[in-house]
Amino acid sequence: MEFQHTSVLLEETVFSLRIKPDGIYVDGTLGGGGHSFRICEQLSEKGQLIGIDQDDAAIEAAGRCLQAHKDKVTIVRSNYCNMKQCLQDLGIDRVDGILLDLGVSSYQLDTAERGFTYRVDAPLDMRMDRRQTLTARDIVNDYGEMELFRIIRDYGEDRFAKNIAKHIVQARAQKPIETTNELTEIIKHSIPAKVRMTGGHPAKRTFQAIRIELNKELEVLEHTLDEMIDLLNAGGRISIITFHSLEDRIVKSNFRKNENPCTCPREFPVCVCGKKSKGKIITRKPILPSEEELEQNSRSKSAKLRVFERGSEEEG
Repeated sequence: MEFQHTSVLLEETVFSLRIKPDGIYVDGTLGGGGHSFRICEQLSEKGQLIGIDQDDAAIEAAGRCLQAHKDKVTIVRSNYCNMKQCLQDLGIDRVDGILLDLGVSSYQLDTAERGFTYRVDAPLDMRMDRRQTLTARDIVNDYGEMELFRIIRDYGEDRFAKNIAKHIVQARAQKPIETTNELTEIIKHSIPAKVRMTGGHPAKRTFQAIRIELNKELEVLEHTLDEMIDLLNAGGRISIITFHSLEDRIVKSNFRKNENPCTCPREFPVCVCGKKSKGKIITRKPILPSEEELEQNSRSKSAKLRVFERGSEEEG
């Protein structure tokens, strides 16, 4: 299947980066290259775009999409948590803008054999990087009941997490759980029929939880944000699109901490902790998709864009 992905908040995100024609920009979640293509259109011959993605299908598709701009594009197959090293390997210390479009691409959801969706029967996979050996099947069959409960509760925010975990463990005692349909049926039987009638697909939260756990999505985000802000030149911006409350919370609180890191008690007349601001939040409230975009692309429904701008060293 051809890699297709409609770039969410495309105009808003590229506008938020305030592209300098001769600047260096990093798309840390390259996907099909939609955001990157729009950035490249605004770059001069001296400008550079570094695209990073861990998905081999995305790398291939983005290469085709960005062919017209190949002289200013470098594509690296990696996780954005390795951004600093990727840039060092290219002889780059600082950049003028960083973009992250988190979550799963339309292609990953629509390619049945990737096992990301509960809508089609497929092997339980869910790997964003297919070089990784651990799969969703391993989590479903090998994690203890308490571990399953924890990830479904914390990453899926599902109030029936305890019951779902219990039913998974009971089912796999009979035979291993191999496919998305098998798992979906188990989840359905764990949730009261009355609740299943409302509030979206009953398997949605559990599938999200397993995917986040498998790909370490929240850990990667949390542990990389500070480093990415440090990679920005003064006035450079990092723009991040999130798709669920857990990601958004991490980005929001990190941006706040980097804007105002002071840990001194409020009653202190002057700061003595010595922690200095790295810049300012541009989006006090997240930028949301327009009504038009919501109509055209249902997957933009939960998208939120937050933007942070790096200050100068002197300001800090």
